Amino acid sequence: MKNKLNSMRLLEQHKVPYEVVEFPDELRDAEAIAEVLGIPPYMVYKTLVVEPEGGSKPYLVMIAAHRHLNLKRLAQAAGVKKARMAAHKDAEAKTGLKVGGISALALTHKNWTVFLDKPATEMQHILVSGGQRGVDLRVPVNGLITLTRARIADISDESADESEPVA
Repeated sequence: MKNKLNSMRLLEQHKVPYEVVEFPDELRDAEAIAEVLGIPPYMVYKTLVVEPEGGSKPYLVMIAAHRHLNLKRLAQAAGVKKARMAAHKDAEAKTGLKVGGISALALTHKNWTVFLDKPATEMQHILVSGGQRGVDLRVPVNGLITLTRARIADISDESADESEPVA
């Protein structure tokens, strides 16, 4: 990678070790990225933009590729009545980053409220977006929590197992 991203500068400034993991930039789905990289989807975290009811500043929510955000549990953790996923164009307009490259590390200077799904705390390292499509960073979970001031919450559900019948 020839251009250093702001997320990388932030990690270096705080002496948090990281590894750059590149993949084709047309990939945006975290599960597809995990598959291409040959790593389990529970290690690749996607960053979602969620809007709380009442129009206050959106949240950044990091959950594993194979999990689904539970909006009710997120709203409860955030202390709001309701929350909804931001539309892609709204997420891009509010963050200044393209979907597939939205990164809590790249947005720390904007003081977003960040939530990290609880299963991440069971791992030493996870992959998160570096702030540009095609670039993930393998970072220590504790360093990620510290730099993003992430709130830890149980806010996701596992995807339906493919062996289960689909209603």
